[in-house]
Amino acid sequence: MLAAAAAILAEAGQPEVLRFWPRLSEGERRSLAAAVEQLDPAELRDHCRAAARAAALPPGHEPGPHSGPQTLQPLPPGVVGSAARAQPAELNRWRERGLQEIGEGRVAVLLLAGGQGTRLGVPYPKGMYDVGLPSGKTLYQIQAERIHRVRTLAAERTGRPCPLPWYIMTSEFTLGPTQSFFSQHGYFGLPQADVVMFEQRMLPAVGFDGKVIMEGMGRIAMAPDGNGGLYRALTDHGILDDMERRGVCEVHVYCVDNILVKMADPVFIGFCVERGADCGAKVVGKAYPTEPVGLVVCRGDGIYQVVEYSEVEVGATMQRRNPDGQLTFNAGNICNHFLTVAFLKAVAGEFEAQLKPHVALKKVPYVDEDGNCVKPEKPNGIKMEKFVFDVFQFSKNFAVWEVLREDEFSPLKNAESVGAKDTASTARRALLWQHYRWALQAGAHFLDHSNNRMPACTQLRETDDPPVVCEISPLISSAGEGLEERVKGREFHPPLLLTE
Repeated sequence: MLAAAAAILAEAGQPEVLRFWPRLSEGERRSLAAAVEQLDPAELRDHCRAAARAAALPPGHEPGPHSGPQTLQPLPPGVVGSAARAQPAELNRWRERGLQEIGEGRVAVLLLAGGQGTRLGVPYPKGMYDVGLPSGKTLYQIQAERIHRVRTLAAERTGRPCPLPWYIMTSEFTLGPTQSFFSQHGYFGLPQADVVMFEQRMLPAVGFDGKVIMEGMGRIAMAPDGNGGLYRALTDHGILDDMERRGVCEVHVYCVDNILVKMADPVFIGFCVERGADCGAKVVGKAYPTEPVGLVVCRGDGIYQVVEYSEVEVGATMQRRNPDGQLTFNAGNICNHFLTVAFLKAVAGEFEAQLKPHVALKKVPYVDEDGNCVKPEKPNGIKMEKFVFDVFQFSKNFAVWEVLREDEFSPLKNAESVGAKDTASTARRALLWQHYRWALQAGAHFLDHSNNRMPACTQLRETDDPPVVCEISPLISSAGEGLEERVKGREFHPPLLLTE
């Protein structure tokens, strides 16, 4: 046990991992040895060396995959479609094509849910979070019910029941709680066989000295390898084989924290399929030039990528505007993607090794030489992560679908105490505003306490609650469709909770 672990760590240049071995219990020794034996010594050596090189750079100059001088170009109009600018006939055609693909069992949904709720201040996965809706629904439940709804729409389109498998990539931290949560809630009515959970790999956190950080005397500090760990995980757990057995050809990939996400969005899928895209990205217009979001751009060599705001100094480039006043570089990445299974297989088999990690400085709890636990007040370690969208560069036919932020993007990232951005309050408001607008568009009227009709107010104000509380179950409508028969011409006293 000791000899095998020591040999791996010696080859990796990390013998210090075993420095507390004499002080460990037998169980702790077995656990640590097992963890070490899961590591590839050559990969661990390269991982730690890369972290040490990053740590040696001046603050703010840590390398990323796209660091260094670049010639950035805005997206060519030929690859971009827009929900706001498309004609109704086009939208309907793409929607019908997407529903046909779903109805024929060619589509799957893939959720990236490996992160913990640390920034939210909760000890459980983000998907289990309740943002305070009248229904009390969590993100997982909202997303499950949206899958129900799109399955229903596709079945109506094709005239037969259709599967829509939901693959959920978790991490060591989130797999157990997520499995238990889904089991306790009966998989929210979805067939259990169609909800497939799998784990991404974990990587050791590394100190600025290039040494593995120990969070306990017998525990290595580990972190998920970023949502770009998806491509290894697909191979590790046979997910691509499972997709092929099911006949899946197209996959909608998204992050767990966006409360407005459209599950297996038929319009997005239809748009990408019609264009023959192997890879596609949804984007939103930037709220302001310096908004800290990644940008989908084209490099000078015609390769597409996401440039992270923290990785590249672009200066006045980000302030540049077109003659119509719109920002030239305006395609904000929201981690919402279309990927064909054929493209995923090519990435997993050929290109994954070419993905370069992003560097993140983190405050990593550790044990000092006396074995005392320490919670650092400033960054003391480096985590190396790959991002899911770094595969855009390998696409042979890339497509971009621009959507309105108020329709499709409101992430949940921060605790209320941190600030007013991307919190439970902003996510809840975004959803309630959306449902209020849907109700008005479907012909509903709201009454005040004196039974007078309230004037319609559709101007979204991020910091204000909508004038009335209106929540619509995703089982009834996933994008505002099908509400007229329930609300047109009717008058309601708020709050209104439309349930199935």
